[in-house]
Amino acid sequence: MGRVTERRRIVRIRNGGAGVRPDTLVAEEPLEIRLNGKPLAITMRTPGDDFALAVGFLVSEGVLGAASDVQAVTYCEGATEDGSNTYNVVNVQLAAGVPVPDITLERNVYTTSSCGLCGKASLDAVRTATRFPGIAADPVRVPAEVLCAMPDRLRAAQKVFDRTGGLHAAGLFTAQGELLDLREDVGRHNAVDKIVGRAYQAGRLPLTGAVLLVSGRASFELVQKAVMAGIPVLAAVSAPSSLAVDLALDAGMTLVGFLRGPDMNIYAGEERITL
Repeated sequence: MGRVTERRRIVRIRNGGAGVRPDTLVAEEPLEIRLNGKPLAITMRTPGDDFALAVGFLVSEGVLGAASDVQAVTYCEGATEDGSNTYNVVNVQLAAGVPVPDITLERNVYTTSSCGLCGKASLDAVRTATRFPGIAADPVRVPAEVLCAMPDRLRAAQKVFDRTGGLHAAGLFTAQGELLDLREDVGRHNAVDKIVGRAYQAGRLPLTGAVLLVSGRASFELVQKAVMAGIPVLAAVSAPSSLAVDLALDAGMTLVGFLRGPDMNIYAGEERITL
């Protein structure tokens, strides 16, 4: 849609001298996700792959499993008072017979680019039952040297980051190190939802044998999204949280943090990483 980046006037100071120049910024706009026409959530995201983001979000919430669960995904026309289409409101229409979850105030439906879980009523509400419970039995093995090469491959493929320096990335790899998909977004949770959503649209869930690599830290929410998509290995270039490690252990997932150069910390599922 041509809205991934925007240009802004800045004053740039270098070596004591000042000059005016344009700068390229990553775009950030709200996306309202509706389910069967009813508002469900609002997230701040980088425009692009909005349909994948919406269905990926619904996979992580336990609403969707099979590709046949969705009848249509559309932008909502007339989203503003003057009837114009902002392309910031997406409706996911479930197929006939697919149960609609009870959308209540139990969930705070506003999410931000830094935190996608700003207000679950309780930890129990977060631990949504996955449609793909076979992670613990996934026999995938990943050589340590292959895993160590993934951050550089991810970074080399980040085209918008090169122009803005303001995006998170999520990359989906095979156990042999092949980059299957890469999504960038101002929110790391959105980047993961776009990865999961695109896999859902292609009928590729669960993502058995796959490795998900994220820039930044590994939060509980990112582990949850990986679990909901059936991903057995999650790696991050920064630290995980304690709750993220607890969930990875419970689910039988491999969780790697501080993946930098030849080094890494394995917090759960070390048997899948081979030396």
